[in-house]
Amino acid sequence: MVRPIADLEGHPDIAELRARYDQVSETPAARITDGVLVLAGLYLALSPWVVGFPPFEANLSVNNFICGIAVAVLAGGFAVAYGRTHGLAWLPVAIGVWTIVAPFVVQRGYSSGGAIASNIVIGIVTIGLGLVAMRPGMMARRR
Repeated sequence: MVRPIADLEGHPDIAELRARYDQVSETPAARITDGVLVLAGLYLALSPWVVGFPPFEANLSVNNFICGIAVAVLAGGFAVAYGRTHGLAWLPVAIGVWTIVAPFVVQRGYSSGGAIASNIVIGIVTIGLGLVAMRPGMMARRR
């Protein structure tokens, strides 16, 4: 009879898998990706003031601020403890897609050109960096 493990965190397979994720995430490419993703998140959070969203886009400004902080915090988590946060690596991709769609959904199509252009560009950047951030987890599984 196999006894259930009370402390799943202490299971040797999980510890080994986390060690592999951490090892793969410490490569220079992964560090650069995490750093640039933090910067992309900070830009997204500050974009309403950088681009100068008009006052009627207050809802979009709040949306960008919240999504930007979320991306920056996630990227910081990837940089510090990828072994524990690798399961969330898909979130920057989802937030990037939402960032592209948000001016049309939140503002119901009444967004300024600067807001639309800024959101589309930073959304594409976030999607690309999010896909690259998912790569260390996929590489660790292959080994």
